[in-house]
Amino acid sequence: MTSTRQFQMNDLFRFNNVNLDVLTETYNMPFYLEYMSKWPDLFTVAEAPNNSIMGYMLGKSEGSDSLWHGHVSAVTVAPLYRRLGLAKTLMEDFEDTSSNLYNAYFVDLFVRASNTLAINMYEKFGYVKYRRVLGYYSGDDPEDAWDMRKALARDVKKKSVIPMDRPVLPQELEW
Repeated sequence: MTSTRQFQMNDLFRFNNVNLDVLTETYNMPFYLEYMSKWPDLFTVAEAPNNSIMGYMLGKSEGSDSLWHGHVSAVTVAPLYRRLGLAKTLMEDFEDTSSNLYNAYFVDLFVRASNTLAINMYEKFGYVKYRRVLGYYSGDDPEDAWDMRKALARDVKKKSVIPMDRPVLPQELEW
């Protein structure tokens, strides 16, 4: 049976089976350590009965006033454990914590505009394409991103998910 728990320091040496996948965005050690110290409740792992890491959720809370929200920096599942509903479990956990502990209005995430598989998955989870961010991903493979959002219980009128009528540039992002 799969269990979820907070990410621990030693997990940094145990998650290569997840992080070495081409679909996974990897970060430097200080990035993971910052999330562990500032938002431990939003950095979780899914663990198999044999204690191997099946996937993880890396997120934070940010914003102010009606833009106070949970932000998914990464949700990823090892190839061996995909298509088992694990991403959905990790996302639901994150949404519950963002809503109940952090009292956020919405959850947002960025996804490559060409990643239709992920976009379709997030739409199944109730996320909407809020706005297109031109040139969000830079480097060897520059690309636009979709800022996708899902309203939480605090946003009763669902104002946070009304799509923008124009694309934005990265420097226009609030956070």
